[in-house]
Amino acid sequence: MGELGIDLVFECTGAFTDRATAEQHLHSGAGRVLFSHPAESDVDATIVYGVNTETLSADMDVVSAASCTTNAVVPVLATLSETFGVEAATITTIHSLMNDQPVLDAYHHTDLRKTRAASQSIIPVDTGLAVGIERILPRFRANCLHMRCVPTTKVSAIELSVATTLSCDSEQINAALRTASEGKLSGVLDYSLEPLASCDFAGEAASAIVDAKQTQVAAGKLAKILIWFDNEWAYASRMLDVALAWEVRINHSISPPREGSQ
Repeated sequence: MGELGIDLVFECTGAFTDRATAEQHLHSGAGRVLFSHPAESDVDATIVYGVNTETLSADMDVVSAASCTTNAVVPVLATLSETFGVEAATITTIHSLMNDQPVLDAYHHTDLRKTRAASQSIIPVDTGLAVGIERILPRFRANCLHMRCVPTTKVSAIELSVATTLSCDSEQINAALRTASEGKLSGVLDYSLEPLASCDFAGEAASAIVDAKQTQVAAGKLAKILIWFDNEWAYASRMLDVALAWEVRINHSISPPREGSQ
């Protein structure tokens, strides 16, 4: 810790994206840096809290907390993979407004879709979700990823489709996800049977909330799961959880956070 007394910097500006830029904080006296996005691959680790938290170590100084979408899909994908096996997956993110979208139609990007007014359209855009997933679950590197921005202010959804190795039905899918939400992923993965819409999930701290009424299985091996997540509050909660877990590795006198405690 330098003379400014800064132990950990939460790098949430989006301006710094790799180890070289993060080290500007370290050279200025900060002890460690936690990125609020996947960042480049030269970080010490990319952490999805509750899934690979154990990879954190005291000797790391630049870590990424992945992204809100990665934190939402990885706990579900990992659970399905462990329980039924997953041969392939497609991931469609239905994302609320983002800060780089224009209020009015305005040319500011080479992708003309991104130049359209945010509140007037559903806009297909590229996503960096693959970067986060492949670092945590590298076997899913080649899967298909899509994102569409919709004119809502917060709370997003993921439609996850998986081809399973073992035959299953919607009840078995839901049972596996519910068991995980009540066990090792408690507080990170949640489960809902309520007939809710996106606005009802605002302020929910869980990284992913499975909408169990929407789970479908076709031909015994093609499953579709709907996942809700507050892309602001839930992700901010996971950043705090990662920071606390990291501190535990350094200072063992501090009690570790409960899964999804924030």
